[in-house]
Amino acid sequence: MVSGICPFTFSALPVGQYRHLCLLRNVDATFTGMLQELRLKCGQTLPNRLAKAAMTERVAGANHNPNRYHVQLYKQWAANNPAPGLMISGNIMIDRSSLESAGNVVLEDDRGMTALRQWTSTAKSGGSKFWAQISHSGRQTSRLINLHPRSASAVQLHEKGLYGKPRALSEKEIQDLIGRFARTASLCVEGGFDGLQVHAAHGYLLSQFLSPITNQRTDDWGGSLENRARFLLEAVRAVRKAVGANVALAVKLNSADFQKGGFDQGESLQVAEMLEKEGIDLLEISGGNYESPSFLLNDGVGVRESTKRREAYFIDFARDLRKKIKTPLMITGGFRSRAFCDETLKNGDTDMIGMGRPFLISPTFAQDFLSGALSEVELPVLKPMPAFGLMSEAGWYAYQIARRLSRGKAPKWNLGAFHSVSHILWHETWKSMAHRIAG
Repeated sequence: MVSGICPFTFSALPVGQYRHLCLLRNVDATFTGMLQELRLKCGQTLPNRLAKAAMTERVAGANHNPNRYHVQLYKQWAANNPAPGLMISGNIMIDRSSLESAGNVVLEDDRGMTALRQWTSTAKSGGSKFWAQISHSGRQTSRLINLHPRSASAVQLHEKGLYGKPRALSEKEIQDLIGRFARTASLCVEGGFDGLQVHAAHGYLLSQFLSPITNQRTDDWGGSLENRARFLLEAVRAVRKAVGANVALAVKLNSADFQKGGFDQGESLQVAEMLEKEGIDLLEISGGNYESPSFLLNDGVGVRESTKRREAYFIDFARDLRKKIKTPLMITGGFRSRAFCDETLKNGDTDMIGMGRPFLISPTFAQDFLSGALSEVELPVLKPMPAFGLMSEAGWYAYQIARRLSRGKAPKWNLGAFHSVSHILWHETWKSMAHRIAG
């Protein structure tokens, strides 16, 4: 239980009461879905069905290598008993000129291998499998990092003036980036990761190629869905070739961008079928981008009210996917109660439960949730600053990672919107300056 000063509300029920709750919700009280193993096509076994979804850490220094803050952050999560079956890193970038944050880890060569191995060994010390999320930010690169980022087309992201106008990638540059995905994946495996997740959601570069809004190309990389999906599919093939058949390979895909004229659910279903033919081991479903940030905001922008009441934001889409593909699924977004997670797994709607922010509320979240001692968690209701809604919320959680948990401190529950926004602006500014100085 959490003290009265904490704005979270926990329903920490004894096991007997938890089973009673399950019965009331028509869930078999003896069913232990979240504690079941999941065997993947590559041969890897995940020890349970709870995944710590990727959350950007933003704690790397100017050399963009993992450091003691990464180790401390994952040490807390690995110490749970049981620990989550799967932990996925935050963005590991394939190109230091295109960063989601100036505090990202970048893997272009082996110069940070010692630190990488320390990070991965710590994260896996509790029995979790640890996968690297590999990514390129495309037009979602701050102008403090790159004034003229690269994207599918020259379509600028207008968000508080933080992003410069991109230029369209050339054929040669696209091929170079496909090679970079493979190179980074190979380095991740060399450094101790058990698997890779190719990030093709949330408006990052591969997602930009998928969307008709940001991909206005007329060559073989634009136009039809097959062409817009080509970059993603070739990146997946290159990664698989680089790491071999025994390393887990996943993709994170938007169910939709939630923008008129953007990548929609019908297209996402088709891309999922394409990915299954590539033999991926897991498909994570999320949604939104920086202009429609349903993946960041607790209110689930663009998500049906009926779905929000059922907790999981993308469960309806997952049910449609089940009719199309047999690839194991992971849903991330909205899960809050253990009973609903078990029910969702039992119904076959998903194979893995992805959760992110609940891991920031307590260092023992995983063991409490998996054991049933914690039956439900509610995230704080934050009061955003006017015109800084997304930044207020993102800043609140970024502060907990960068200034509290990665330093071995408890979360700071009473952090206000002003300090949340100030943290993310100052944090990104000084880290960007250090990035530029380091070259």
